[in-house]
Amino acid sequence: MSIVVPVYQGERTLRALIDEILPLTTRTYSPSGRPLVVEEVLLVFDHGPDGSADVIRELVRDHSFVRGVWLSRNFGQHPATLAGMASSGGEWIVTMDEDGQHDPADIGGLLDTALDRQSSVVYAKPTNAAPHGIWRNAASRGSKWLIATAMGADSTVSYQSYRLVLGEVGRSVAAYAGSEAYLDVALGWIAGEVTTSPVELREEHGRRSGYNVRTLLSHFWRMVLSSGTKGLRLVSFIGVAFAILGLVLVLWVLASYLVFDVGTEVQGWASTMVILLFGFGATLFSLGVVAEYVGVNVKTAMGKPPYLIVADPADGPLGRTDTRDGPPEPTTPA
Repeated sequence: MSIVVPVYQGERTLRALIDEILPLTTRTYSPSGRPLVVEEVLLVFDHGPDGSADVIRELVRDHSFVRGVWLSRNFGQHPATLAGMASSGGEWIVTMDEDGQHDPADIGGLLDTALDRQSSVVYAKPTNAAPHGIWRNAASRGSKWLIATAMGADSTVSYQSYRLVLGEVGRSVAAYAGSEAYLDVALGWIAGEVTTSPVELREEHGRRSGYNVRTLLSHFWRMVLSSGTKGLRLVSFIGVAFAILGLVLVLWVLASYLVFDVGTEVQGWASTMVILLFGFGATLFSLGVVAEYVGVNVKTAMGKPPYLIVADPADGPLGRTDTRDGPPEPTTPA
């Protein structure tokens, strides 16, 4: 197995996580008696605001199974996870968070579910509420339900960052996924049976979430755009709905003059403004949805990568901060 951990604010949590994974690096057994070995842990540095980079370097020195994957800049959790998948070599890939809420001891249960159900993707299904607060949990459930209902993406409700993926499936997704692709949607494009396995989430280890309202909304919108072209069909539905509303208003105006004998004085400024505001609002919203889809295609056509893996900056030119000795002397032939 390969374990992929995207790292943004892991300075205080990574060491404890590696200590928990350490027993799994020798031959252990799942609850059903299947043997498993974690051969590598890939810590993907996503340029967070803390000292995670130094911790990753220390863990790489201390443990032969730990590898650092260095991104050129901050790309986000899903691109960082894709970069780790692309760099992995295990038959199975486990993705998990850095904050300690995912228990590595549950990996065996995920493996049993995958083999029992012949599934290429297994999501952890929490048996308790996620440790994010009532509003964020409610927003997460609501957004997944909305996409599953409106966009027809039924598997959305199962999405979790703690997942087990068949190695060749994970690496294939990492190879072709575009810069705006939502990881779990991309997995669903090619994965066979997708199922879930029950786990209990733990409290985060005294660390604030790296997500704010803006990034959570961006996360949600990426999932919407990745879920197919049904968002564009929604635009057509909005147009039809407002056309019907306009027809109803026309019939109401005719009825008010013919049946209720309304006078000829100027009336209806308020209702006119409401109609105009709703009409222009629907038009702009529709254009905005279309523009988002066009933008995704433009970025793909321009070749924008979802991630870029580089060498550890400390080992390259950026790490040479001591210039007291000056540039190296040129060599002369003997």
